[in-house]
Amino acid sequence: MGFLLIMAWWSVACASHGLATGFGMLMMSRFLLGMGEGGGFPAATKAVAEWFPVGERSTAMGIINAGTSAGAVVAPPLIAITLATLNWRWVFFLSGAAGLAWAIWWLWDYFPPADQPRPQTGPGMSWIGLFRFPQVWGLVCAKFLSDAAWYFYLFWLPKYLYDVRHFDTKQVGYFAWIPYAAAGVGSLLGGWFSSRLVQRGRSLNFSRKLALGLSAAVMPLIFFVTQSPVEIAIVLFSIAFAGQQSWSTLVMILPADIFPHRAVGSVAGLVGFGG
Repeated sequence: MGFLLIMAWWSVACASHGLATGFGMLMMSRFLLGMGEGGGFPAATKAVAEWFPVGERSTAMGIINAGTSAGAVVAPPLIAITLATLNWRWVFFLSGAAGLAWAIWWLWDYFPPADQPRPQTGPGMSWIGLFRFPQVWGLVCAKFLSDAAWYFYLFWLPKYLYDVRHFDTKQVGYFAWIPYAAAGVGSLLGGWFSSRLVQRGRSLNFSRKLALGLSAAVMPLIFFVTQSPVEIAIVLFSIAFAGQQSWSTLVMILPADIFPHRAVGSVAGLVGFGG
């Protein structure tokens, strides 16, 4: 139900951009969209915890996370087609309609697994109470530090190609999608690798930490972008993007590994808040 509500909220907020007639209404639409967007991954983490065994959870989360990168690759040409045939308002109307269609499908098709244990009847953990656990602080800080870099990558890459590498719009269109596609590959590989280690008998602790460590190890390669030829710079961007999204995939699945089922959604929400 949480996933359904958050997707319906996001979809309506997205469509409302097309109705904006001034700065105030546009600002309100952006605010509401941000509120809705923040709930997507915590709800996804809860759904993965319900349906997948430990050895498959990170793979499932990798597939979900890769969807965001696929969207970043597919959206620009679709937006261009919409602008050429309709107008900018329809970009938001169509995106909102797609989200509502997905929400209807989710309502119709999703159900909790039959073997899922009943929720415990004891008192749940409060939001404040969760902060008593150092694991919560660790996850929130990890997401805060890594997502700050991720959003910098997202917004800096096109500007860097324009201003420093002197790309024109056509060249940016040719090359800027490559790191985002690599981010999707990183999501898939990071999730698969950790799951594979678990399935081969390694401990969950080792499997998650090794995959997280390797993901973090490749991210600093972006420091060499400014001293590299443009072709190598795109490769370095791609490796860093892949490492960051592998890291993000694994951090988002950790609440399902560490906390009891009734607290997974709340902890995942706090982790998302940190990012």
